[in-house]
Order: sequence, then structure tokens, then C-alpha cells
Amino acid sequence: MTRIAKVIVDVAAYPVDRPFDYLIPADWHDLIECGCRVKVPFGPRNVLGFVVELASETDVPLDKIKPITQVLDIEPVLTEEMLRLAKWLKKQTICYEIDALQVMLPSALRAKYEKMVYLQVELEQLDPSLASFFQKSQKINFKQFEKQELLKELKQAIKKGYVRIENEVKQQGNIKEIRKVQIHVEADYIDKIKQQLSKRAKKQIQLAEWMQNHCGEIFAPEEIYEQASVTATVLQALIESGAAQFIQEEVYRDPFTKDIVQTMALRLTDEQDQALNQITAAMEQQHNETFLLHGVTGSGKTEVYLQAIQQALQDGKEAIMLVPEISLTPQMTERFRSRFGELVAVMHSGLSVGEKYDEWRKIQQGKVKVVVGARSAIFAPFQHVGLIILDEEHESTYKQEDAPRYHARDVAIWRSEFHQCPVILGSATPALESYARAKKNVYTLLSLKERAKQQALPSVTVVDMREELKLGNRSMFSTSLIEGMRERLMRKEQIVLFLNRRGYSSFVLCRDCGTVVQCPNCDISLTYHRYNEKLKCHYCGYDEYVPQSCPQCQSEHIRFFGTGTQKVEEEIYKLFPEARIVRMDVDTTSQKGAHEQLLDIFGSGQADILLGTQMIAKGLDFPNITLVGVLSADTSLHLPDYRSGERTFQLLTQVSGRAGRHDLPGEVIIQTYTPEHYAIELAQEQQYEPFYLREMQSRHQAGYPPYYYLALVQVSHEDVIMAAEYAGRVADYLRSNLSFNVSIIGPTTASISRLNNRYRYQCLIKYKREPNLIDTLLQLIKIYRTDWSKKGIQLIVDLDPSVI
Repeated sequence: MTRIAKVIVDVAAYPVDRPFDYLIPADWHDLIECGCRVKVPFGPRNVLGFVVELASETDVPLDKIKPITQVLDIEPVLTEEMLRLAKWLKKQTICYEIDALQVMLPSALRAKYEKMVYLQVELEQLDPSLASFFQKSQKINFKQFEKQELLKELKQAIKKGYVRIENEVKQQGNIKEIRKVQIHVEADYIDKIKQQLSKRAKKQIQLAEWMQNHCGEIFAPEEIYEQASVTATVLQALIESGAAQFIQEEVYRDPFTKDIVQTMALRLTDEQDQALNQITAAMEQQHNETFLLHGVTGSGKTEVYLQAIQQALQDGKEAIMLVPEISLTPQMTERFRSRFGELVAVMHSGLSVGEKYDEWRKIQQGKVKVVVGARSAIFAPFQHVGLIILDEEHESTYKQEDAPRYHARDVAIWRSEFHQCPVILGSATPALESYARAKKNVYTLLSLKERAKQQALPSVTVVDMREELKLGNRSMFSTSLIEGMRERLMRKEQIVLFLNRRGYSSFVLCRDCGTVVQCPNCDISLTYHRYNEKLKCHYCGYDEYVPQSCPQCQSEHIRFFGTGTQKVEEEIYKLFPEARIVRMDVDTTSQKGAHEQLLDIFGSGQADILLGTQMIAKGLDFPNITLVGVLSADTSLHLPDYRSGERTFQLLTQVSGRAGRHDLPGEVIIQTYTPEHYAIELAQEQQYEPFYLREMQSRHQAGYPPYYYLALVQVSHEDVIMAAEYAGRVADYLRSNLSFNVSIIGPTTASISRLNNRYRYQCLIKYKREPNLIDTLLQLIKIYRTDWSKKGIQLIVDLDPSVI
């Protein structure tokens, strides 16, 4: 019987974004399943592909169908659910299906292609310069010939048919194995070997007797040396005689660095209990309800998550727990492992390729029941999901910024419908869209208005830095913050200082001609990094050494402006030389495990001040923090973004919540140049509801979400005229194909008008209901892929832009 596999190939191109038919060789009929990866001939080369469907019939003549070359998986790596989810993602985010399939797998399972040269004839027929390569093997990596500059000779050999080139699909990750010793299963057999040993080989006899008591068991060589009191030579001799054998045993790499102490469930407050009861009721009824858990900072949302997961595990189900930042993962993972032990896997970008692969395999093989991780953990290949949680659901990091441009919240809701299980969106400062949905009963609102231990919220003081300037204080610290820090240092309490920046100074400016040193590839100023005396672009990675004089007017009056974490650190040391400071920003946390180490130092009391950027604003829970200082509340307030007020309010509320979480009372000092802004005034009072009403009012007036949906179409090209011209064509096409209810703004230059030497223009689409939108955008993409892309145009469509 003929069997056909429909395969999505690993080629991200418009004409091939569909399944192709391949013949399954008879030997593999029972081997190949949907969700397996295979190697298939595609044009002149072999590529990776995913089997998405099996069929017994095809519209293509059988003599035209090529057979599958190789099976890469005996067990499918993608479940039926994942294949359906990929189709949904393709439509929902307008991406290639292969991109949607690849995003669900760890990088270790993504294809790596290597060109290999195969010998086709006897060695003597080859040019001597090539023949030397094939002395030991019939297959040589193409790179070897490139290195020796023998490509001309190689081409001649290919033309004559002496050698051929093939692309080999390789996997990036390997299964980790360690060598162990398996003792023979029969004691009599070992006894025979023992009888043949020389009486003088006392140690070998001793080991043989020990082995007779451990028939069939497996040990690490070191364990045998220790238990039987023998050396490696003695063990080797008995292995050679057949009393035991070396075997390779598969092991998982361990991403956890710490031992854990088992913890028990805490007693819940009435509010927590009420919230948990509603969640568990939905789990029992197998109802795909979305809960918005709105709880003030320190109200014990995590304990509700833990007990809800406990319930899911008791029901024989699995749970996915998402956190927004890699820096939150160590603390969160520790809490979950303390409660659920070895049943927890962790997935985030800080793991090595091998560790990610092993954690993914543990999930796939059902060895764990809970996964804690960042955005991509939403694709954990669980088969019986009972609960999905997004902590700090308002965070923009849940949105993927390149294809497929999915939002983890939307994927979570899709998976909850598939598994008929609840989703919990938790936050002290929910996204306006989520809170609006809860108000309309699309989501179920659960509120925790009190802190779990009944502590008061920290007292918040707003300091007007304009007044400080009038009084002659030109420092980056207000008088009240300096006093507060001095008191805490004397009382041996801890301080968190939050700065919405990284680097030493924002930019380098010439005081004579006003030149700001810019990135040559992007329209953005370079940031000064003190530790290596370099200016760096945080968008394209360009860096250069700090100029001694102005590149424009050659003046030596070139100075650093703005405030960065390194500069703040220096200032603190001038004011408090005895202070022990931990600085957390992108520069200090780039090494593997750095987040965990720095937080451990601070958590164990080896530091007095934690100074950091965004990554310290949320989730951290240390009992000794009694003062939080926000050095520049305005930084995120004046960005050209309709969400800037919301983001500032969220950030200030979250960072304030780090203080006074346990027995000691907390204080927060917010420094700002615009104390009258409602986002800052309401963050001071920690009042979400009044902020929500005020912000919704201004969104309604301006016509922004949640009252309207947004879609962004961005065009870029190395030539500014081409970029502008094609952005104009995009706007014309949209206006002529969409209804009058849709508002199209643009084309305008993007907020960073040039990035990586490409000029960027964009059109913003605002709509309430537009049935033609997806079809129109698909048509636009078709025009772009078949015509515009040949001219060097790049077009990006984002149906839910987090930044505009």
C-alpha cells in the first residue's frame, strides 16, 4: 500500500509555505508519525521537514513523488496539539508555518546544515591535492577544501562525477551520556572467572567476590573503586575477562545549582482562599475560564499559584508557570522546587543549548509535571495541561518581537481551550486591556486587596527634583533619599535603588558645538560603558572607544550626560564609602547564572544596596528591604508611546512593592521632575482603580486600545527614498482595500528612523471590527514577497504591536 507524508520543509519562503507530498518507503510505514522530523530531498539538496499529515492518496503522479531520505525521530517531537497550534499561529500572527513549528522546539532540535563531500570513485582517479583528504574517510566536510583554497579542483572533480556534495542535516544538541559498569547477571559465570584467576591476584579475586553479590547491577566506576576497595587497573582486568562490561547511560544535565529545602503549603487568608476556590472549581469542572488575579504587591499571589498547581497535580494534570524576566526565574524556580521537588523543569534563555534540550526532554517524556519559565515555556510539550499561569501578566516581554510575533497570553488561552483548563493572569498592575476584559466579564476578576501578612503598604514620598535644584542640590540623590539611605545603613537594613537605564551615562556630548556621538548605523546616540571605556549602540551592537576630542569640531570639551547605573554606583561610594553594593544590569548579568549569584549575595545579607534597572522592579522578595529609591521616575514617562503613563505607573507600583514585605515597615522615595503627572500621583497612593479610570478616559479620547485594535506595517530599505516610496504604496493599498471605519495613520518614520543602516517607515492601522483585515494583509504580503522583496524592501506586519 502506498503511504504519503505531507511535509512542511525548513525553507522560510512564500512559494513553499505549504505541505509537500513525499513517499514513505515500505520499511518505514510503521515508523513515521505526524509530528516527526524527517530529512527530505528538496530541489538539489536535503532539508529538514516536519510530517504534518499522513495520507494514502495524492493528486501528484506517483512517479513524480520523491521518497523521504531519513527519519530523524522515532517518537514524534510535536504533538497533534502543537501541529494545530502552529496552523493557528500562522494565521493569527501572519508568519510562515515552518517558523511556527520551529518556535515550539528547543534550539537543539533545530536544523544545522553542513555541506559534506562524498568520494564516488577510486582514490587513484582523483587529483592528488584532493586525494590526500580521503585517505581515512569517504566523506569530508566541505570547509576543509575551503580552508586549503581547493575549490577550483573540487569543482572539476564534481563535473567529472568523481565526488558529489550533499547537505547533511545535523542536530545541535546531543544527549549527554556517562560511562558506567554493568556487572554480569550470573553469579556462577563470575565464579568461573574467579577460579581461573591467579592466587596472587588478590585484589581481582576480592573484586570478583564483590561482583557476585551485585549481579546485573549498574555502578559508576568510582563507586566500585570505593565499595570494593580496588583500583581502575583491577576493574579493567575483570571487564576484559567478561565479568562486567562498560555501558553508556543517558543522564540529564542539571540546570539547578542549589539544594532545596522542602516547604509546606501556607495558611491562606480569606481573600486568597476565595480566589483559590474559584480556580479549583473551574479545574474540577474542566472549564477553560480565564481568571485575572489582581492583588496588591505582597498579597500572596504566588501562594495561590502554588496551591492551585498542587490541586492540578492531585488531579493527575500538569501546570505551566510563566514569569516575564529571566531574573525572576531563579527565585520563582526555587519556591516551586521547594514545594514540588523533582517534578519541576525550568526553561529560559539563560540555560545552555544542552540544558534546554534536557529540560524539554524531561517534559516530553513525562518525567516532570510543572514547568517554570519565560515566554517560550508556553510551548512546553505537556499532554495533560490542567493549569496555565502568567505572573506579572502586564509585562511587554510576553510579546515576541520577531516572527512568529505571538503573545504568550493568547497562546495560553488557546491551549486552555484545547485542554479545557483555566488560565490565571496575575498582576498588581494589570494591563489596561486585561482589566477592561475583566470588567466586561470576558475574564473573571479575582481581587486580593490586603497584603498576606496584613502589613501596611509602604509609605511613598514623591520628591520634586526641581525644588532640589533651586536649593542648590545638583546631585542625583535628593536630600531625603540620602537621609533615608544613611538611616538604613546604620540600622543594617537593606536598600533597593531603581534606575530605568543601563550603562554609565546616556550619551556623550560636545559642550562647544553640541554634537552628540551617534551610532553610524542607527539614528540613536551611543551609550557610554565605563568598565571597558567604550560607547555602545544597544540596538545593533556597534561599539567604539570614547573619543578624546569632538569628532565634529575637535574640541576637548566632550562630556558624559545623563545617569547610568555605573555612575550611580560611583556616586554612592563617594557618599557612603562603607556601603556594599550589588549592581544588576545587562552588563553585570551577561554571564550564565549571574542573576542567581547576585541575588544570593544580596539575599544572604552580604550587601546593603541593590542597584539595578528594570530587572529588579518586580518579583523580588527579601525580608530586610525597608527603603526603595526610584532615581528617575520620568525616564519612561516621556517616551513617544501611548502606553508611557501606564508603564510608568506599573513600574513605580511594582518597585514600591519590594519594600516592607515582611516584619519591618517599608518606605519608598520617588524622585521626579513632573510630580503632578497622574501616573506618579496615583502610584504614590498605590491606587490602581482610579488610575485605570483616568487612563481609560485618555485612551478613549485618543482612540487607542482597549477601545481600538492596532496593527503595524513597517517598511525598511537601505535607501531612504525607496523606503518612503514603498511605505506610501502600503498606505495607498490599505486605504483602497479596507473599509471606511478603519483609520490608517502614516506613512511616518519609525520612532528609531534608521536601524542597522536601514531606513524605517511605518503605517498604523486602527480598527474596531474589520473582517477584511487579515485577507488584505495577506494579499499585501503576497505582493511584497513576489515583487518588492527582490528590490531589497523588507516588510514586517505586527497585528498586536507592543511598541509603535
